[in-house]
Amino acid sequence: MAIERTLSIIKPDGVKKNAIGNILNRFEKAGLRIKAMKLVQLSMAEAQGFYAVHKARPFFGELCEFMASGPVVISVLEGENAINKNRELMGATDPAKADAGTIRKDLANSIGENTVHGSDGADTAKTEIAYFFAETELVN
Repeated sequence: MAIERTLSIIKPDGVKKNAIGNILNRFEKAGLRIKAMKLVQLSMAEAQGFYAVHKARPFFGELCEFMASGPVVISVLEGENAINKNRELMGATDPAKADAGTIRKDLANSIGENTVHGSDGADTAKTEIAYFFAETELVN
């Protein structure tokens, strides 16, 4: 399997619940390494830019408002099959449909406040990582 990088965001609800350490621990236990990380408060413009791919969807405004509502932890995770491994750890977007033991099943409240974001593919990961991190910020 190839070593990959993926973007992970602990959303405002996860930060508010003080679940940062819990979530990061799950990544590390699964063999993912943190290559960069920061705690930031996204502006509405930053949230809209990041989620621009969803601009035409009915949930876009609510999603951007939520993402700008409080601090988030943004990290780059690296490891074998990191994209799929991260998505498995997160669980289904709807916490009610997520498998037991996943982050969303254990910590999320709803589809809208689902605690974590993860890149859905290699091209997306590359774009999302570059949105938040300069190449010089990534530890090799």
